Amino acid sequence: MADVARLAGVSSQTVSRVSNGHPGVVEATRQQVLAAMRELGYRPNSAARALRRGESRTLGVILFTLATTGNVRTLEAIAARAAGQGYAVTLLPVAAPTHEGVREAVTRLGELAVDGIIVIMEVHLLDAATVSIPPGVHVAVADSDAADRYSVVDTDQAGGAREAVTHLLDLGHDTVWHLAGPAASFAASRRAEAWRTTLLRAGRAVPPMVRGDWSAGSGYRAGLRLAREPGCTAVFVANDQMALGLLRALHETGRRVPEDVSVVGFDDIPEAGSFMPPLTTVHQDFAEVGRLLVDGVLRRLRTESTERGTTLVPTHLVVRASTAPPPAPPPSPGVRG
Repeated sequence: MADVARLAGVSSQTVSRVSNGHPGVVEATRQQVLAAMRELGYRPNSAARALRRGESRTLGVILFTLATTGNVRTLEAIAARAAGQGYAVTLLPVAAPTHEGVREAVTRLGELAVDGIIVIMEVHLLDAATVSIPPGVHVAVADSDAADRYSVVDTDQAGGAREAVTHLLDLGHDTVWHLAGPAASFAASRRAEAWRTTLLRAGRAVPPMVRGDWSAGSGYRAGLRLAREPGCTAVFVANDQMALGLLRALHETGRRVPEDVSVVGFDDIPEAGSFMPPLTTVHQDFAEVGRLLVDGVLRRLRTESTERGTTLVPTHLVVRASTAPPPAPPPSPGVRG
């Protein structure tokens, strides 16, 4: 730092302020210092800075899987937003959704001295008695009902489900069947409850709910069951991967989409428009969720805030070719004179 100061003709304090991104430096001076840094190959020692400030400039992310599109896209946005704010990201996947697995992940993040933790999982595991958040570490949670304890960023699960079901009812379907996600999933529960409530408010019958596990395979198995239901003309599926399996099952059993059965998914994964037929689905802004998670943690770090509550990210329905009015009923037999 002293070498940079001599080359730039400024004080070491000015070099420090430029290095730390302090706004109170004249732009011409800042550029002069940056040029000296480049010429000398100077890089701030992040480890020393962390010790001096008591911060690591690192955020930890805990999640169960990278196999889902939503988690990957959210994580990409977290990494990009954190980097733009001068923070690194440490990722700790949890091998199994158990209290012990989560406890080990949180303990490991404490050892790595992260400044904040972003959790992409069912928050009841984080609240287990064996899990202890390191003191001074702020937490933000994705898609959860834990707003009384943490800062939460949630997709508008219920709003998206209502829009999907309403779309199918507006097309003229008597009711809408639902292929739900796992019972333990917060997102799946919110979508299922909104499906049921929307049907009841419209005065429609609520068919038996069918469950999957988010995978295309489970959607296929559920689709074979739904294909045997003669009254099933519309299905709201809790995610696009299960909808893909459902489409295959309907095709194999001779049920045409959308002529015989209309299908709506949830997520709007990049491949949704390439399904056969292209899938009508609820679009989630995973990138915005990731950005807001980072912003929430950093805001609490910088202000020492203890804010709680939920920030909802809106959804919207993308209408494609997998939905249409229900098939016309067969004509009544003629009356002989």
